[in-house]
Amino acid sequence: MTQPAPTSPAQTAPTQAAAQGLPRTLTRELPRHEGQTVRLQGFLHARRDLGGVQFLVLRDVSGLAQCVGSGLDLPLAESSVEVEGTVKAHPKAPGGFEVQVTALRVISAATTAPPVEIPKMDWHVNPETMLDYRVVTVRGLKERAALKVQAELVAAFRDHLNTEGFTEISTPKIVSAGAEGGANLFPIEYFGQQAFLAQSPQLYKQIMVGVFERVFEVAAVYRAEEHATSRHLNEYLSLDVELGFIQDEEDVMALENRLLGAIMVRLRERCSAEFTLLGAHIPDVPAHIPRITLMDARRLVSEKYGHAVGGKDLDPEAERLLSQHYAETEGSDFVFVTKYPRAARPFYTHADHNEDGSLNPDLTRGFDLLFRGIEITSGGQRIHDHAMLMDSITSYKLNPASLEGYTEVFKYGMPPHGGFAIGAERLTAKLLGISNVRYARAFPRDRHRLTP
Repeated sequence: MTQPAPTSPAQTAPTQAAAQGLPRTLTRELPRHEGQTVRLQGFLHARRDLGGVQFLVLRDVSGLAQCVGSGLDLPLAESSVEVEGTVKAHPKAPGGFEVQVTALRVISAATTAPPVEIPKMDWHVNPETMLDYRVVTVRGLKERAALKVQAELVAAFRDHLNTEGFTEISTPKIVSAGAEGGANLFPIEYFGQQAFLAQSPQLYKQIMVGVFERVFEVAAVYRAEEHATSRHLNEYLSLDVELGFIQDEEDVMALENRLLGAIMVRLRERCSAEFTLLGAHIPDVPAHIPRITLMDARRLVSEKYGHAVGGKDLDPEAERLLSQHYAETEGSDFVFVTKYPRAARPFYTHADHNEDGSLNPDLTRGFDLLFRGIEITSGGQRIHDHAMLMDSITSYKLNPASLEGYTEVFKYGMPPHGGFAIGAERLTAKLLGISNVRYARAFPRDRHRLTP
């Protein structure tokens, strides 16, 4: 595969390559051009000058190419360059081929050396420095690989939901109230009124179930949480799903099960090189992801591992141990934790039913999905009955007036519905074994970072 030559004035200056009409060749295409003259364009990834013989490694969107020439005037690393030369097999070159350079043109010269040597970058060394200079360090091969995997993950998310009859929606990110009771919101000034950045599209996607029945959104959400950990971001990409006319939360979990299976199929097809580069493997998604109730999960972790779980939920160590248990006993990297107590779920979560069919006010049909020791999904069935919803709002001590734009729709026949949200960065990080979720976003926003 080749791409047409660029058309900008800077890139169409007369060169021997241009005169010959050579199309741009990508580095991954070198094997099929052995013995031929090619034209490469990319960034000067690395350079060495050995007494008149110059070695340069060119990086483009598809990978690396070793280029060798003599009498070349090499610019600084990260300069944009064009190389013309003949492709030759070489066992020690990236991909087994190199380019013997006959012409080098600097398209755009770097004016200063990069603050970090990109070929030598390591996520475990000086992480703050790498983030401070993210405009450059994001060019690294591992950084790029993580973002490529995430892009394919999001594309697979969209594609599969489209096959299941979902419609993509876009909801406001400037809101008058929070989706979860007003906590963890970023306030903003909006023409003399107080508004907030949306912490979730939850309320809007429920409303849109009344329009399309099955909806999803891919968009940033904002959480004003004080965390400064390796697993939290204050702005992240949320993959949200909501569907109507369900029986209960099992329908929602079954959908997510199918969705994750489809995502992993696409990653195997399109991102094998990225997983190999990062030493990671793509998990198998069971046909039926194991389930365990929250109370049973807490009991299991306590009895099997001696870990006492505090609070209303599972703490990070409990999540890790529970995932370890299912990996060892069932070979599953995934586990659904179900039947969360009401106190641990938002006001719109539907109550569970007792065996006799009556409502259990203490338990909900909410669930989390754990993957390799961390929660990547929160979801469940929502309240669809207007009276029940208003009672819930009151019991949570929320202001009904502030939620009137949301609750109004439940007067008009909303069907039983539910959904979930996946944190794209968390899922990406766990898939690739990235220890800090900030490296799974191009320009992360955390407790202490507003730039770059």
